[in-house]
Amino acid sequence: MSTTVRYIVDDVDAAIAFYRDRLGYEVEMHPAPGFAALERDELRLMLNAPGAGGAGTAGGTPEPGGWARFQLAVDDLDATIDELSAADVSFRGELVEGNGGRQILVEDPAGNVVELFEPAPDRG
Repeated sequence: MSTTVRYIVDDVDAAIAFYRDRLGYEVEMHPAPGFAALERDELRLMLNAPGAGGAGTAGGTPEPGGWARFQLAVDDLDATIDELSAADVSFRGELVEGNGGRQILVEDPAGNVVELFEPAPDRG
């Protein structure tokens, strides 16, 4: 069973390109201009344009961006940052190191946040 996250985006095609080309997602379906479903590992990511379908109007008029995020574990955070920087991807803040590992926040084209996380080496 996979987990599903829905992000509101202003440009579904730009968001598809970002998640597919930069973060390794596969397009599961893109049946309409205002909606797409992508998948990577156990995470299904649904992308919705504001006003598209029921989800694009649920709770009022949703807007892209915010601080809610999901986390993608990476093996080499420095290499991932270099690759994304070369592609002019936007970051929110700087690299942070803590007891559990290292992380940085990257923004999709609509300003939604994805946390890239490299776990700390096993200290055991």
